[in-house]
Order: sequence, then C-alpha cells, then structure tokens
Amino acid sequence: MITFEKIKWRNLLSTGNAWTEVDLNRSTTTLIVGKNGEGKSTILDALMFSLYGRPFRKVKKDQLVNSINGKNLEVEIEFNVGGKHYKVLRGAKPNKLEIFADGLKLDSFASNADTQTYLQTQIIGFAWRTFSKMVILGSASYQPFMQIGGWNRRQVIEDILDIRIFSTMNELLTERIKITKEQLTTAHNRIEVCRASVDAQKELLDALSNVKEEAIEKINKKILANEEESKGISEAIEVILEEVEKLSISINDTEQVNTDLEEAKKLLAQYDNKQSGITNDIAFFENNDECPQCQQGIEHDHKNNILTQLNVKLGKASGNLLSLSQALEKLNKRYEEIASINKTIMGKNSEVSALNQSLSLISKNNKEMVEEQSNLNIDDDNVVNQKAKLKELATSAVEAVEEKTNIEEQKQIEDVSKTLLADTGIKTEIIRQYLPIINKLINKYLQAMDFFVHFELDEDFNETIRSRYRDEFTYDSFSEGEKLRIDLAILFTWRQIAKMKNSVNTNLLLLDEIFDSSMDNSGTDLFLQVLNEVGEGTNVFVISHKGDQLFDKFRSVIKFVKKNDFSSIQIGG
Repeated sequence: MITFEKIKWRNLLSTGNAWTEVDLNRSTTTLIVGKNGEGKSTILDALMFSLYGRPFRKVKKDQLVNSINGKNLEVEIEFNVGGKHYKVLRGAKPNKLEIFADGLKLDSFASNADTQTYLQTQIIGFAWRTFSKMVILGSASYQPFMQIGGWNRRQVIEDILDIRIFSTMNELLTERIKITKEQLTTAHNRIEVCRASVDAQKELLDALSNVKEEAIEKINKKILANEEESKGISEAIEVILEEVEKLSISINDTEQVNTDLEEAKKLLAQYDNKQSGITNDIAFFENNDECPQCQQGIEHDHKNNILTQLNVKLGKASGNLLSLSQALEKLNKRYEEIASINKTIMGKNSEVSALNQSLSLISKNNKEMVEEQSNLNIDDDNVVNQKAKLKELATSAVEAVEEKTNIEEQKQIEDVSKTLLADTGIKTEIIRQYLPIINKLINKYLQAMDFFVHFELDEDFNETIRSRYRDEFTYDSFSEGEKLRIDLAILFTWRQIAKMKNSVNTNLLLLDEIFDSSMDNSGTDLFLQVLNEVGEGTNVFVISHKGDQLFDKFRSVIKFVKKNDFSSIQIGG
C-alpha cells in the first residue's frame, strides 16, 4: 500500500514562487474550496506530475509552468511504500527528476526516462491510467471506466488484480518463442547440411572405391570440351581483331579531320566577322549623307562608287562563307562517321575482353579438374580416411537431430505456456473468479446510493444494466447524476478489490467538483455515507466551489485564494 504523506509545489499553473504545501495524511475528509480560476484543482496536476511527469488536465507539460515567472516549476511529494519512505522531486524549466529512499538519493540512472521507469515499475507499481482511475474522479479531464474501450478496461483491471505480471511474462515468452523458432530453424538447417555432407561423402567414397576410372574419364571429357570451347573462342577473338584492324585503317584520317575541322571553324568565324563588317559599312553609307567625323557631306557619286565596291566585297565574302560552310558540313559528317566507327571498335574490344575472361575461367576450370583428377589417383589409403570422415559427419548428424528434438520439446512447453499466459488463459481464469465479487460490490454501492439497477460486467468487460423490471439499459441511457453514481460505485469497487489484493492500494482519493453539477443534496448525503463506510484508512479530498453547502460535512477545509495573480491556500479545521 502507498501511504501519501504530503505534497508541495511552486510555479505550477497560477501558483507563484512561494511553496504551497498540503498534508495528504492529516484528515480523513478534506474539502478544497475556492472561486473558479483560483487554483483549487492544481493539486490534481501536482500529484500526477510528481509521479508520472505529465499533467492530469489535457495540456502540455510546459503549459504547467507559471506564465508570469516562466521557470522553476517544482513539485515534491513524500510517501511510504514497502516499509520505505520516498521523496520524489520533479521540475520543469529546467527539467529535473530525483528520487530519495529513506533520505538517500537514488542516482544510478542514465537518464530521466530510466528514472521514471524505475519509479513507475519498482516503486509505484502501476500505470498512469490505472492510478488516475483509482485515485481521482473529476469533471474535467477524468475519463470514467465506463467511457474507455475494452482493451483499456482490461489493462485497468489487470493492474487492480495485480495480474499484469502475466502480460509481462507473455511479452518475455514471445521473445523467447521467437528465439526458439530461430534456433529450431538453425537446427533444421544444420541437419540438412549434415545430411548433404553425408550424401556428398558417400558419393565421394563411391567415386573413389567403385567408379574412379569413370570419374577420371568424365573429367577428361570435360577438359576436352573446355579446350574445344577455348579454341572456338580464340578463333572468334581473331576474327574480331581483324575487323578492328580494318576499322582502324578506315579512320586513319582522324587526326587530319580534327585539324581541318578546327581550322574551318576559325576561318568560318573570320569570314562571318568580315561579312558582318561589310554589311555594317553598306548600312552606314546607305543611311548617312555626311561624315560623322568631319561633318562634311559625302558626294552622291562617291557614295555610289563605295557602295558598289562594298557590294562586290560582300558577294565574295558570302561566296567564301558558303563554300566554307559546305566544307565544314562535310568535315562534321566525316567526324561523326569516325566517332561511330570508334564506338564500334570499343564495342568489339569489349567483346574481346569478355571472351578473354571466358578463356581465363575455362583455363582455371581445367586446372581445377586436373587437380581433381590427380586427387582421384591417390592411393587407396585415402578411402580409409574418407570413411573416417563419413563417420564423423554421421555423428554430427545424430547430434543435430538430438538438438532439434530438445528444441522441439522446449517449443512445446513454450506453446503451452503461451496458451496459459494469453488473455484467454490464466488471466481470464483469475478475472472469472473475481467477476462475481466485482459485480456484487458494484451493485452494493449502487444500492447504498439509492440507485436500484442490476449492473454486471462480463469477461470481456462489457456491461449489462437492467432495471428492477429487467428492462435493459446502456450507460448513456442514464442522466449525468445516475452516471456519476455508476462511476462512483465502480471507483469504490476498484479500491475495495485493490485492498483485497493489496495491489493498487493507497490512502488517497481526490474528487473534483463531482458535487457541483450532477449530484443533488440527497445523492451527496448518500455518497458521503458510502464514503464513510468504505473510506477507512483513506484520506478523501473533495474539490468544490459550493463550499457553503458542504462545510459541515468535512473535518478539514482548504481554501484557495488568488492575490496579485498568484494562488495560495488557507487551511482550516
């Protein structure tokens, strides 16, 4: 059982830099009051953040930090469990997580994530979802058991019945089964390898003992076939090389063509520039009647004479340019022919390389076969050695079969264990034993709160709700007040089962504004009566903004007030 002692926080939500501390083990019933927005529900986020590093309400962790100060969010919680006193210090901006056991800091963790895993699995012992369903009932972020899916319901009940260990065992067994399957595959492959080795060794002995000459002859035929193939390849290489030589001769003019091509390109550029210059001069004389330098007029006859000369030059230049362009076109065509032939030569050279590689492989193969032929001619003492090797291989094969048999037996055990550890195995059997108790307790608490329906959960955690007249209802058929009674009955049942199992057992119960909307005065009195009956050893904190109606029903009162935008508490009773 976890006995929570006290909790304190600062820079959390509307709380400022001054510490706010609440004694969690001081009074069996404590009423927390305050106006809306004054921080009376902050204790829920402080509790969940200190234990799990996440808020109770649906906000991001950084949004918990006081928006005015913007840093140094810290929460400290102290509790006893398993005969040890623990203190957990957690912070944000900067992040911090420290655990103290009997005053000594636990610091053997590589990261905050490892520290959180240890805190949750080795100290607290249950998950955020289960803790929030067992300890807190609220009107804001709380999601009642009846509003979560079947798989999540199973996880909550497994935590309460302390049977999650079977899920952990099942996960470990799944990994073990995976390894066993791999080992079985390896063993099977080993047997196949041994079988193949034995068969090969027998064939070798047959070859050595009975058909040695036949094997040698077979090798000789392979060698001859390889030599014949080599001859054909060599002849093919000669043919290709002759073709390459002819092609090479056909492009002996490659260097000259490249030179002529470069010269032609240069001349073409020169002629083109010359033609452009003449064209510009003609345009000048056609469009100007005076010299731009001396500002004197150009005589008409003189200008015509110059234009005639320029047109003659232009005609010659154009003719030269045309002739040169035609020559360049021929050179380019020849250049492309040479490039195509070079490409063909490269392809044929690649063929020669591939054929030479084939010759090398054939030669290597022949060499290996000659060595094999020599081995076959070794004295018969080798037969004795090969028989000894065959015996060794047979022994290895027997060992491999025995190993596979042992692994198969192990797999059978694991398969049976898998069946037992599955959701339909041991866990279902345990749940089946507790279901009558669970249903009985739920109906007991419903009747205690004057809600006379018959509630029943089945093995898949689906509910059936019937009235006294056996009419069947669903959870959503009821009013919010009736739903609240069902939620409270289930909550009390989980806590009672947890006490019986000593699993998710704690002295703390927090109820956030459940009296403020869905429960009338009669329902409130009935609930408090049930709470007194089942609340032995439990410290109940009820958060409400209807304090004037509830003051006389609680032993202690904590009031939250806000001053200068920061929340603080006043403790009374």
